Amino acid sequence: IIDTKFHKKERLCSKKQIDSLFEKGTSITFFPVKVIFCETVVEFVNPCQVMFVVPKRLFKRAHDRNKIKRRLREAYRINKNNFYEVLKNNNKKVIFSFIYIGKKIASYEEIEKSTLTALKKMSSQLLNINP
Repeated sequence: IIDTKFHKKERLCSKKQIDSLFEKGTSITFFPVKVIFCETVVEFVNPCQVMFVVPKRLFKRAHDRNKIKRRLREAYRINKNNFYEVLKNNNKKVIFSFIYIGKKIASYEEIEKSTLTALKKMSSQLLNINP
């Protein structure tokens, strides 16, 4: 049985980790989503931890930001299993963040499409980078 839930352990909460992500991370953009990711040596239960960011500068109203974050989380939750398999098979630990860069609220289909391509691109880049 494949776990499609998004658990608390999968969220990136550590201030140190977030700072190191933005310092050392590699970014890729698939409009309307930008992904910043980097490998980490910190041990956690899942192969990766993720956070979702929607800038207040672009969306003043909280309910708009929450709607976009909900869509990002859902797209990630549904499509994370292939990415997890790649990470587990190669014994890698990754932290990353999805940053919404669109000016308007995109449909779920658009967000899912860009999330899926970002996850594929990320996994291919992580396999090429061997420390």
